[in-house]
Amino acid sequence: MPTKPKILVTSASGKTGLQVALQLKAKAYPVRAFIRQRDHRSDMLDRAGAELFVGDQYSLSDMRKAMKGVQRAYQCAPTAPNGLHFNAVFTAAAYEAKVEHVVTLSQWLSSVDHPSLFTREVYLGDILIGMRPEMSVTTVNVGWFAENYLMVLGMAAHLGQFTMPLGDGDVKKNAAPSNEDIASVVVGALTDPAHHAGKTYRPTGPTLLSPNEIAEAMGRALGRRVRYVDISERMMVKALKALRPANYSEAAVTQLAIYSEEYRRGAFAVNAPTEDVFQVSGHEPEAFESIVRRKVADQPGLARSLPGSIGAIGSFLKILTTRPFDLDRAQMQRDYVQLSSPSYCQDDAAWAESHQPTARKTAPMRVA
Repeated sequence: MPTKPKILVTSASGKTGLQVALQLKAKAYPVRAFIRQRDHRSDMLDRAGAELFVGDQYSLSDMRKAMKGVQRAYQCAPTAPNGLHFNAVFTAAAYEAKVEHVVTLSQWLSSVDHPSLFTREVYLGDILIGMRPEMSVTTVNVGWFAENYLMVLGMAAHLGQFTMPLGDGDVKKNAAPSNEDIASVVVGALTDPAHHAGKTYRPTGPTLLSPNEIAEAMGRALGRRVRYVDISERMMVKALKALRPANYSEAAVTQLAIYSEEYRRGAFAVNAPTEDVFQVSGHEPEAFESIVRRKVADQPGLARSLPGSIGAIGSFLKILTTRPFDLDRAQMQRDYVQLSSPSYCQDDAAWAESHQPTARKTAPMRVA
């Protein structure tokens, strides 16, 4: 029986990386999990039988070591400054190690002159990873994750409000995929490159939803009425700063504000939903309500209670008293590369042409 190839999973403690590593191990593939530090997520990987590699993903020396003996790899750049540096390090190490196949996590928004520096770096990274003809590549274009909505689930649970700057509550704007479904497409491409090399997939959830429908799904999962409230970007910044200090990053928030504008413009609704999760993994994508129910089951603190309500009110008051920062000024202070004439993805003719269903290199549509 032939030996299965060893697969490197970068960002293996992240949203998709963790699920990719666990799903690969469930299929009995040897996995080297590149992590930054040991914690409860690395413990999960350890229990699953993954080989843990603790290092710095921005270090070429560390990436070279992680690539030794690897035949395939998952390229998942951290959502952080210097994403292009990560992609260059990964590409150089993969070239030297003669890796045969890579699955790269790209962005649905990826376009040449996008206002987001992070997105332009993804665009350049996609070019770099495809420059070595001896190595095949599968691209996974992901839009707005279902996980993004769960950032405000506590407010929905205790105050009955789903608050995000998503625009008109009745317009269907996204078909959000779960981390697990995104990972299943990555795993399908990693384990069967003969069928998936050179193709681009866009995993989505099964249904295009409006913000009001997302709020209703949250309400059903939480057992209470939840109302969507369209907030300003200023309020979003204040909320992230006040309630998520451990994960708060001015750099990431500047880009999230741009992605919120893309959401309001309807970029994530273009050609959604897709059949890609089913075509690659063989299972139907998970409905958003099911994703929320799993989250609720994992977090007993989301159950309605007087202490929970008091805590939520306290958090709301903290948001109101938190000082925001100027998003444009933050980018200037960080010396981000600024374009004189940036364009959102739907205003880019090349993006519009390449993101039509017939242009995307995907598996054929499913026949009932």
